Amino acid sequence: MFPPQFLVVDRIWTGADVTSKKRLLQMLAELLAEGNTALTKEAIFERLTERERLGSTGLGHGVALPHSRMEEVVEARCAFMQLRQGIDYDAIDNRPVDLAIALLVPADANETHLQLLSALAAMFSDERLRDKLRTAGSAQEILSLIQNWEAWPRQL
Repeated sequence: MFPPQFLVVDRIWTGADVTSKKRLLQMLAELLAEGNTALTKEAIFERLTERERLGSTGLGHGVALPHSRMEEVVEARCAFMQLRQGIDYDAIDNRPVDLAIALLVPADANETHLQLLSALAAMFSDERLRDKLRTAGSAQEILSLIQNWEAWPRQL
């Protein structure tokens, strides 16, 4: 479903102590810059913040999906954070955010950007997945949950 190396263990943080939206975006920027010398955490943070000014990327149900396009990005990548406690994020349902998945795509990848946003929004609309992500104890467990989500049997 996702490109190779889209999400890797090194870009997943479990049990993070975060107290503000700004700090969450800074930490996600650090994770997104991990392992890519062309990307700086400062530039990523700036782009994620610019996008937030257009409107909150809080999806509801305690999930945020900050995202941006950048010239320096060659292949789509994301980072995931599980927070110890929810933070105010100006989400559409006004609930605190405790799960965040950030997305970066190449600047000219409009269609890819929309497809990935749609896929992630659909994935995080699944209450079972959100519950499992909130109780996951390791980055590897979170990675496995996300990578294998489509294979889960659907229940009515």
